[in-house]
Amino acid sequence: MSWWSRLGNVFRGNGMNRELDEELESHIEEAIEKGRDPAEARRAFGSALRNREESRDIKIFAWLDSLRADAILGWRRLRQQRITSAAAILSLALAIGACTSAFRLIDAMLLRPLPVSHPERLYIAERKGIDVTGHDRNSDAWEYPLFQQMRTAAEDQAELIAVSNAVPTDITYSSDQEMEKGYRQFVSGGMFGSFGLKPALGRLLTENDDLKPGAHPYAVLSYDYWKRRFGEDPKVLGRGLRIGNDLYTIVGVCGAPFTGTEPGTVTDIFVPTMMHPGVVQSDWEWFRTFVHFKRDGDIEPLREQLHAIMHAFDSERTRSFYGEPKELVDNFLKQKLLLEPAAGGASWMQDQYRRSLIALGVLVALVLLIACANVANLMTAQAASRAREMALRVSLGAGRRRLVQLMLIESAWIAFLASAFGGIFAWWSAPFIVSRINPPNNPARLVLPADWRVLGFAFALAAGVALLFGLEPALRASAVKPVSALKGGEDPHSRRRLMHGLIAAQVAFCFLVVFVSGLFVTTFERLSNQPNGFSAERLITLDTISQSKQPPAYWDQVAEHLRSVPGVEKVALCGWPLLDGNGWNGFISTNGESPSNQTLAYFLSVSPGWIDIMKIPLISGRDFLPTDVSPGVTSAPAGVAIVNEVFVQTYFKGENPIGRLFGKAGGTPGELRFKIIGVVGNARYRDIREPMTPTAYVPFHSIDANGSMRPQRAETFIVRTFTSNPLALASTLRQEVPRARPEFRVSNIRSQEQINQGNTVRERLLARLALFFATVALLIAGVGLYGVLHYSVLQRRREIGIRMAIGAQPARIARLVTLNILTMVFVGALGGIALGFASVRYISTLLYHVKPTDATILAVPLVTIAIVTILASLPAIIRAVRMDPVKILRSE
Repeated sequence: MSWWSRLGNVFRGNGMNRELDEELESHIEEAIEKGRDPAEARRAFGSALRNREESRDIKIFAWLDSLRADAILGWRRLRQQRITSAAAILSLALAIGACTSAFRLIDAMLLRPLPVSHPERLYIAERKGIDVTGHDRNSDAWEYPLFQQMRTAAEDQAELIAVSNAVPTDITYSSDQEMEKGYRQFVSGGMFGSFGLKPALGRLLTENDDLKPGAHPYAVLSYDYWKRRFGEDPKVLGRGLRIGNDLYTIVGVCGAPFTGTEPGTVTDIFVPTMMHPGVVQSDWEWFRTFVHFKRDGDIEPLREQLHAIMHAFDSERTRSFYGEPKELVDNFLKQKLLLEPAAGGASWMQDQYRRSLIALGVLVALVLLIACANVANLMTAQAASRAREMALRVSLGAGRRRLVQLMLIESAWIAFLASAFGGIFAWWSAPFIVSRINPPNNPARLVLPADWRVLGFAFALAAGVALLFGLEPALRASAVKPVSALKGGEDPHSRRRLMHGLIAAQVAFCFLVVFVSGLFVTTFERLSNQPNGFSAERLITLDTISQSKQPPAYWDQVAEHLRSVPGVEKVALCGWPLLDGNGWNGFISTNGESPSNQTLAYFLSVSPGWIDIMKIPLISGRDFLPTDVSPGVTSAPAGVAIVNEVFVQTYFKGENPIGRLFGKAGGTPGELRFKIIGVVGNARYRDIREPMTPTAYVPFHSIDANGSMRPQRAETFIVRTFTSNPLALASTLRQEVPRARPEFRVSNIRSQEQINQGNTVRERLLARLALFFATVALLIAGVGLYGVLHYSVLQRRREIGIRMAIGAQPARIARLVTLNILTMVFVGALGGIALGFASVRYISTLLYHVKPTDATILAVPLVTIAIVTILASLPAIIRAVRMDPVKILRSE
């Protein structure tokens, strides 16, 4: 009989049995027709049932048929025990869904290879050294002249590829009135060929497009952008677009699914690196260097060769250093070149969220373990209640393997249904989490396909979960002793010890999840509520640009016009908003001496009134006047500056600095010199996590060597409104800027509160997810406690009845029921504390001003677990004290 026929017969059921009965009956009738006595013929033929079963085993796969029968029985038992089954499936669904969702995020961000040829041969070049603060630092930013030297040296072994960050850029397709945002990335012309990418339309960039600065203004669109922005219109070829002052021609569309080399960002437009102004600058680090090896082999010889080239380049570069401390120069020359695997690409989001995603993965794994322990307890309780059934099956000839199979299939049903519901949860939750990673003006975009990687992980997870919570109960159930079980004399103590041990493990893991979530929540609260030194209320920022540099008088005209807009209270100008990540820094010299202090000071150009708008207190001196200027070149006369208190303490030892001079190293011979006219309070500059930095505010207007005002192309208007919701004026202000001066366009509008909140996106995400998983863990642990207590009361009802009959009080009964469980909860809590303290060292970089020994951090998990234990114990206690000893003893 063919393999397909035997497979099909397994699922024919009663039809197959009827055919076999008819065939067997036909043989008996044939014997009767030949003259044999009917009774003798049937007796000689043997048992009809046995013959049918033997024939059936020939026509089917017996092992598959037993699986089918056990699957049907398992489904029936799930339907019979709806409440218990639903609790197990729900708890596992949340845990499996969370694990699958976490895997989708980790896979998309860290593990999934780029869709290029031989991604396993792709590496990224990094510098490892010591930064100006004395801390270890890895940098993947490079100078283009150095890149050209390294690319030439490595051309026989590998292709070196320059790739800039993909950043949102203002793009114009028709007129300046229709400006939009798109993610542009500068790439080497040979990148597409090295990666083995093919065009979906037109052609891709080649090495010939990347030979001379500014010579080939060509652009290639990603397939995602072409589909989303142009609806796959083939007429896009040859169309022009403007970015800044550069006009590009679209020459092709890159085939799917390649969307760039930065996980978390989908590149829209690729342009040659030679279109970047930094290609001729030996001190401008602005792109990453990928090393794509042409063949498998040892990478160390090439790394050493590239390191030697880098060291020679850096040595030559230090000759142009002016004013930098000797120790800083020595550390710069001690940098090492590393080649790190980059099959999954490289991005700042990987660095920013790597530890967060790992912490998230550990949390969901703990929740899964809690759920598995919970379901294992429920399965153990069910196995105990089925002891007589198992004994009967053994008595009828069932082997241990078949009993284990029966129990495991029931576990598989639970795992399968939980995986189905968990898959739905993961399908929704992963994109939801991604949408919360970045602020609205720069959202993260991760490719999250439900492909074989995700499905394979989900299947492996379901199988592993089924074995994890089902195997031990199945082995215990299959080891039943028929005589003891049928007499009702099986000792339940071993089962209770197993269940109590699982309770201790549940509590330990639950404590750890709640403990870690408390650390993350406290970190977020302290980080977001700490004083920043300025007021963000009613502030809106307008990042404004023009096609060409405009004189300061034009910027002042726009500011004056905005002050007349209804709803606007005050307007000022600055280089960029506080806490948006930008920075301008340098080393400071005082008394005409070279910088001896290795602490960097930060600078920000602001207009008169900016300090008042930001509500930074003026401690001494005065604010800027419209006539105040700052030097734009080293040869210009000294300008004026306002410094903060940290600046005074760092460089003037707390002495009165009003009227004193200081210099800033300018990177060329000489220095920018400033006279201090005021001192203000400390305000955070770049990042909310950083301490208050020495900061000098300089006038928005600067002069060149000829004494003329220097024009500017991009600045930020800071507007304080009368309304509590400054974004209500966003559309009005966007229209009013070009109305004042047609040369200007608003590139981005944000409230200062949005900028501040953008600094805590990671902490907010971790806090919310950790809090959610802590709630799930507590819920699952509570269900597990309830299940064990309920089972314990049922198993000890005869003992409870006897104790009540001889006068035991309710308090005594309550202690009898809960003593062992409370002991396990206490043991689990101690284990959780130990695990919590051990885990802090691995997540310390994600924490901010919080210690594991803080009273609140320890009290919250202890109190919550105590409350959950009490709530889970009450039903069992009430059930036990309300038992009627007469009925129990009569039934026994």
